Amino acid sequence: MSTPHNNAVAGQIAETILLPGDPLRAQYIAENFLEDAEQFNAVRNMFGYTGTYKGKRISVMGTGMGCASIGIYSYELIHTYGVKNLIRIGSCGSYSKDLKLFDIILAMGSSTDSNFASQYQLNGTFSATASYELLEKAKKVADSKNIPVVVGDVFTSDIFYSASPDEWKKWEKMGVLAVEMESYALYCNAKYAGVNALTILTVSDSFHFEKKTTPEERQKSFTAMMEIALELA
Repeated sequence: MSTPHNNAVAGQIAETILLPGDPLRAQYIAENFLEDAEQFNAVRNMFGYTGTYKGKRISVMGTGMGCASIGIYSYELIHTYGVKNLIRIGSCGSYSKDLKLFDIILAMGSSTDSNFASQYQLNGTFSATASYELLEKAKKVADSKNIPVVVGDVFTSDIFYSASPDEWKKWEKMGVLAVEMESYALYCNAKYAGVNALTILTVSDSFHFEKKTTPEERQKSFTAMMEIALELA
């Protein structure tokens, strides 16, 4: 049952899983939100845990950075371990002037500069979108908790340090809210397999002002996003 990247065995991973990029954020969620959490993976220090939240079984696991990394982990979770609902909880850089640090985005769709979808040999450009079921449920949860969220599109980039530093302005003009590095691959894998995926992002920095969150804040302070995601089990 194990894979080259995950030593979990059958039944150890829940059908719903939260996917932070940082494995230490996965550990933080397991230690602070889950009851009876048990670790199922430590291969490459990509920590994964399963426990219960309000009586519902749920898992959490790090995915690393970029489409290649989340593409591997999400594929194995879907096809080897039978995961049905994959919820990325990550950080992003805001393209929008209206978004501040710690604002939350529900990513309705993802554009990209990645060639991840080329594997499907589609005669066109694939539009990678979230599961409407999870998106609608997340919005209702946020409203019930009085947590403000913005629903819109993000940009999944393969490049963190760009040689074209003003390229982002073109995406801003198209109404794209923020940039991150994983959602497009996650949405592609989920669509191809017929399962559900959603990305929930917290703004960690902005292209319009200099203030940024710290690594510790990104690991431990994005609790509003975590609380929304945990209710989706």
